Amino acid sequence: MHLFGERILGIAILALLAMLVAVKRVSTGSILDKPKGNVVVQLVNIFNLFFLLVVNPLAGLLLFSRRLEVTDPTHLIIKARWPLVFLEIAGLAVYVLGFFLMAWALLRLGGNYQLGGSAPRPEDTMVMDGPYRLVRHPMYTAALSIALGLACLTQSLACLLVFCTYLVLILSLIPIEEEGMRRVYGGRYGAYERETGKLLPSVRWFRRT
Repeated sequence: MHLFGERILGIAILALLAMLVAVKRVSTGSILDKPKGNVVVQLVNIFNLFFLLVVNPLAGLLLFSRRLEVTDPTHLIIKARWPLVFLEIAGLAVYVLGFFLMAWALLRLGGNYQLGGSAPRPEDTMVMDGPYRLVRHPMYTAALSIALGLACLTQSLACLLVFCTYLVLILSLIPIEEEGMRRVYGGRYGAYERETGKLLPSVRWFRRT
């Protein structure tokens, strides 16, 4: 890697994970939540836990020990400097952005937090500010950013496959989650849907700002 030493990247990944775990504990009162719901919901949540708590720490440790390239058979050897520089800079920016977006969403949700796909509880309030003012599912946007950023940082086809799998699972989960939101919040959620995008800010949001 030309710009960032592997040890530095490994430490950064582990530090960001530790920060996220601390934020989740403080904001929601828990660290791990038991997956529940139908098969799709459980599959997505198990995959999410596996990615955040296994794939990321493993990548961080392999980078720190400088063993990622020899351990990952799907690692791409990029000899040209500028493509590698672009991947590293873009990957790090997207990766860090994903962690801070997820932390922001967790802090804003607080006690309203539930695992993805869960219907709102009677005591939950509908959160529409903070990152939820930009997109309806900022935590999914954050997770995808982390997965894509990791793939760029490691130049790993396996990590890219993880990102693609994540995208398919999240797009399968969102309709289930939103159906529960419509059932509980009715027209209020319908109006919120029309003003915001699922994973990226909508054109209407840019027109309002």
